[in-house]
Amino acid sequence: MKVTGYAYPWDVLEPGFASRVRDLGVDEVAVALSYHSARAATPWSASRTSVVARHAAFYRPVSDGWGVLRPSTPDWVMSEDSGGDAVRLLNEAGIPAAAWIVLTHNSRLGYEHPDVVVRNCFGEPYPWALCPAQPAVREYAAKLTAEAVAGLELSSVILEACGPLGAVHQHQHEKTDGVWAPAVARLLSICCCDACASSWDVDADTVRAQLVEEVRRLVATGDLGVTADGLPPSLTSMLLRVRQQATDELRAAVLAQLPAGVRIVLHGALDPWVTGALPGLTPSAADDVDAVVLFGWAPATGAEAVAAAREALPERVAIGSYITAVAAAPVPDIAAYAGELAKAGAAELHLYHLGLAGPGRWGDLGSATAAAHETH
Repeated sequence: MKVTGYAYPWDVLEPGFASRVRDLGVDEVAVALSYHSARAATPWSASRTSVVARHAAFYRPVSDGWGVLRPSTPDWVMSEDSGGDAVRLLNEAGIPAAAWIVLTHNSRLGYEHPDVVVRNCFGEPYPWALCPAQPAVREYAAKLTAEAVAGLELSSVILEACGPLGAVHQHQHEKTDGVWAPAVARLLSICCCDACASSWDVDADTVRAQLVEEVRRLVATGDLGVTADGLPPSLTSMLLRVRQQATDELRAAVLAQLPAGVRIVLHGALDPWVTGALPGLTPSAADDVDAVVLFGWAPATGAEAVAAAREALPERVAIGSYITAVAAAPVPDIAAYAGELAKAGAAELHLYHLGLAGPGRWGDLGSATAAAHETH
């Protein structure tokens, strides 16, 4: 299995990173060039315990020529091109570097431009979620991608949040976890902004009212199901079609900015209704990419998801599984888990995280990497 380890620019630029990662043996390092807000632990640093990235930021120089949406620069890193510096450091060390680009997850832009974010059927905006149906969002994502890869030697381009985010996602001190049943969360993740509604083939106010009514019904009855069976199938089919069309248009705008021949990796999910960092794949998504990476942080379902993807996607598309070595409850046997994923059909292991995993968890990364490389 090919092994990709993820890192933030400040992780890569920390003394000792390159030699430590070379010894680990990963095949490439994915460097975050565009990333959302975070408080990231720095267990390998001798001078600090964390980096507080207060808002979403672009870790390359922000040039002129942006449209309505313009990314913010980070003042918590020393260089205006920390992302580029990190990639070049890896290149010089002989370690392949990938561009890790987060597209529609940007709370700062969402707060500054509430007209381009996802809105649920109650009219509530989700500032963390830029809506792919908005032309300004697609223009921003395209420009972001072009500027991210400019002038860099890259082994891959990895796209995160290349689609819609929804109701359930980390936001400030999240107090919604476990409140909404899966069916309710899906309904509340359907974007009802004007750009989306303009593509509906029925009256927008009627659709919003139907969604509101179904949300209230499910909440009142305590229904914990996954699907909202109170909506007409024709309505759910139409809503999904509009969402997928917007996602396809976003992806097309992004991919048009990449140089020919670059390896394209897409974070996604088989369930078309999934929103978030790994949004649901559209029917045409696999035609555009070299690899699809599925969420594999839960060992109980990771191998099953890989097997399903291997059945559903073309053979030429590599299947990757995204696993973590920094969860509060560690995987009991991460090497065995890597083997299970390979047996299920995964050709790639995506490891989170080369900066967050300190000395106490580094052994898990090593075990997973070694196990992945031993698979056939």
